[in-house]
Amino acid sequence: MKFFIDTANLDQIREAYALGILDGVTTNPSLMAKEGIKGNEAVLQHYRNICEIVEGDISAEVLGTDFNTIIEEGKVLAALHPNIVVKVPMIKDGVKAIKWFTDNGIKTNCTLIFSAGQAILAAKAGATYVSPFIGRIDDSGWDGMQLISQISSIYAIQGFKSQILAASIRNANHIIDCAEAGAHVITSPLDPILGLLKHPLTDIGLAKFLEDAKKM
Repeated sequence: MKFFIDTANLDQIREAYALGILDGVTTNPSLMAKEGIKGNEAVLQHYRNICEIVEGDISAEVLGTDFNTIIEEGKVLAALHPNIVVKVPMIKDGVKAIKWFTDNGIKTNCTLIFSAGQAILAAKAGATYVSPFIGRIDDSGWDGMQLISQISSIYAIQGFKSQILAASIRNANHIIDCAEAGAHVITSPLDPILGLLKHPLTDIGLAKFLEDAKKM
């Protein structure tokens, strides 16, 4: 399973990359705004900066919601770097745009997936990645992990090539559950990723080893 970090913070991206486990980055307008990145040119430059840090796919989101605007914005984003993946919303014109991008050799990430039906449409259009938002699904009273399992089963049966990119990760257990449910990729803030390092028995064991070492 691939690990992406979901942020626009360059320091956090560098920290995750330094762990040696980072495969890519996802970000969005909200995360850009959180870092004070404003204006089209500043956003484009920020994507370039991210591409200089990480040797993997970088999802860059379009803002348009009609076919022509999505295509024009996507072409600009894809031209920034070979590793850019154009992030497109799960809407009618978004699906049409994913098909166009696929036919023209541009990688895509279909975002805002909340049902298996949406995941099927995205895969049929040729999306490189589909992004179910498991945390938001859980918040609505449904089971986000069950959706990951359902999509994984459908893709295996039908032979779809799209990769399941589990998004809206809230904690370390989400990451573990996604791995078990068949997600190809998770994208997470830094804290849940670092949370995988933690276990009280590890802390206790290390403390004992260090204490015993003083007696040597």
